Amino acid sequence: MRRLLATALGVALVATGGAVAFAQATWPSVTVTPKISPATAGTPKHPQAVQLKTLFHWQSLGEASQPIVTSFTVLFPKGSLYGGGSITKCSLSAVSKGPQACPKASIVGVGSGTAYADTTITHPQITVVNGGASTVYFYTVLNNPARVQEPVIGRIHRVGGKWSYSLAVTVPDNLRIVAGVPIELTSLSVTAGGRGHGAWLATTACSGGHWPFSVTTSYENPNTGATGSSSYSAKTPCRK
Repeated sequence: MRRLLATALGVALVATGGAVAFAQATWPSVTVTPKISPATAGTPKHPQAVQLKTLFHWQSLGEASQPIVTSFTVLFPKGSLYGGGSITKCSLSAVSKGPQACPKASIVGVGSGTAYADTTITHPQITVVNGGASTVYFYTVLNNPARVQEPVIGRIHRVGGKWSYSLAVTVPDNLRIVAGVPIELTSLSVTAGGRGHGAWLATTACSGGHWPFSVTTSYENPNTGATGSSSYSAKTPCRK
């Protein structure tokens, strides 16, 4: 079904005299483009509720060579404030039935993606749901190559230095391979927070005229089981 497996097998057999040894020569680069609105920061006493628009882009290596995104971690800047514990939340058991089973006030954003599904392109649709003080759900619906509906769990932790929080997301097995077909992301766009969602996401400071962000992605080659990663740092303007 995928040319990469045959190619890798042939190369390995020639190079090793029959002993099979697979390797992924190149992992896709990843970029993150964040935009926070408004860009004027709040203060610790008066946090400013904001909307965050984030675009992730994974280098396209072609359907035969694109690995599966298995997880990613995003670092949020010092001066950001996550308030998931202070607004209405939804439980895992409820969101597993679909966002319609959650309180309306717990729905905090939307998103969509682009991915290879063998030789075709598929577009996962995402609803962002507040899960509380340390959890956010990315309820994902995929219709091609088969319909899959499942919450992707994001874990939020406080960190130090120039960062305030980390968001760690692991893609569940049911969304990595669907109907025997690897799902290989090339882009993901998520918009969350903002007006009507209280202080779910807010800012309390701006240092140096920008807020930094960082993303690290982990990959798996679906043909060989080889794993790798790539990272990228970005920033978005801010003012006091």
